[in-house]
Amino acid sequence: MNNPDSAQHSHAAPEAVSGTVIGLDIGGTKTRGVRFLNGSPIRDESAGSSNVQNVSREVAAANLAELFGKIGGGHIDQVYAGAGGIDTDEDAQALADLIAPHAPGARITVVHDSRLLLAAGGASTGVAVIAGTGSAAWGKNDAGHEARAGGWGYLLGDEGSGYWLGREAVRHSLRRMNQGLEPDRLSSALLDSVGVEEPGKLIALFHSPDTGRRYWAQQARLVVEAADAGDETSQELVEQAGRDLAELAEQAVRQLGLDGPVILGSGLGMNVPRLQEAFKARLAQSGITDVRILQQDPVFGVPRLVAEQRD
Repeated sequence: MNNPDSAQHSHAAPEAVSGTVIGLDIGGTKTRGVRFLNGSPIRDESAGSSNVQNVSREVAAANLAELFGKIGGGHIDQVYAGAGGIDTDEDAQALADLIAPHAPGARITVVHDSRLLLAAGGASTGVAVIAGTGSAAWGKNDAGHEARAGGWGYLLGDEGSGYWLGREAVRHSLRRMNQGLEPDRLSSALLDSVGVEEPGKLIALFHSPDTGRRYWAQQARLVVEAADAGDETSQELVEQAGRDLAELAEQAVRQLGLDGPVILGSGLGMNVPRLQEAFKARLAQSGITDVRILQQDPVFGVPRLVAEQRD
């Protein structure tokens, strides 16, 4: 591997995988589905979210039906799904029950989506960090022990996530208002994006049922853009997000007695260099240097997981 900071980038499947497998990556905004034949991807489709923590059960079922309609029916040996918010066996079973009508007779496995990320990074052990709409760290060591940090949802945590950045942009704008200061670059960009004239109106909008976790997570791009344009407040927020994510990773690494690898993925994790650098620098302070940025979407970790399942 030429770039030590990059996780393995290959859709090649382990030899042990045979038959037809549907891999699902179920996020808060969309459901990504890939049909694998003998470990190789042959169809790649998307539909709306089917995560019942983000949409109703009825909407989730409709979006799964749409996705399976696109990805093709016929014989399916296994469906392997990763989703956020899969914290208990009951969570996993509820999602498996929604999938089952579309894959009769198939083995259905539902796991927390961080497992897909680790496998997509070419690792069987280590710690995966999700930095997307939400945030979480999950890892596994050679003994099969698992550890998680974060992933408590936006009301309790999600430090370093898109939602966190969006919310902090709102808080920054409101603090300036309270101090009698005019909107700065970040505040002005936020007001323009959400369509309100002055910061005071952000309060009602933030608490409105018409906006939610995904809406405010989408405003994270404004913080990233302002940071890249030289705005110091935005730079500090992006770097703080990287440090917060690193602390989640460190918790899991220490619980498992690992040196690494730590693999950072999802939308923010894969696409924001300033956050990546802060993440790596914070981990380096703790002696964790095997840190990689995911180079392919997590769903492509499914063949590896299926192969390990059969070992």
